[in-house]
Amino acid sequence: MIRKFERVSVYAASHLEARAEDGYARRMRKIILVLALFAITAPSTPARADAAIGLFVGEPLGLDLKFGVGRRSALDILAGATSYRSGRVSYGHLTYLVTAAVGRGDSMLIPLRLGIGGAVYGNFDNDLNLAVRAPIQVGLRFRSGIELYGEIAIKLTLIDGNNNNEFADLDGGIGLRFYF
Repeated sequence: MIRKFERVSVYAASHLEARAEDGYARRMRKIILVLALFAITAPSTPARADAAIGLFVGEPLGLDLKFGVGRRSALDILAGATSYRSGRVSYGHLTYLVTAAVGRGDSMLIPLRLGIGGAVYGNFDNDLNLAVRAPIQVGLRFRSGIELYGEIAIKLTLIDGNNNNEFADLDGGIGLRFYF
């Protein structure tokens, strides 16, 4: 009688163990199915590849192009002149901008951007200058796709073609961009 009981208990234990594993697998399949359905039906947020064209007035002065390369980063390209005053020379810069913070209003965004980049300026025949620049920008970006912004940048001239520029200089001004 004891042997019969042992056989039944071994059979029952193995049967219960198999059912427990089967239940675990069934629960895991349900969880995976729910997660897969959630992932498929969740709204995706497309990558923002903003592009803008505008005008920057101050030091430097020029046509401004901005291309979004990530959710919070962009490339800013400016081509123009070193100043709006007489004695200006050709100027161009490429700056990588990161949006450090964004204030939100009812009809506008207020981004704070920090950047690092390079500038080339001078008379390209005989007085070429290369500099590193680090700007801070604050913008008022309206929902209509227009942005008004101000920028202050420190410019460190690394290569001075005729030794006629200061090593460290501040540039700044205001700009207007149209996003499309």
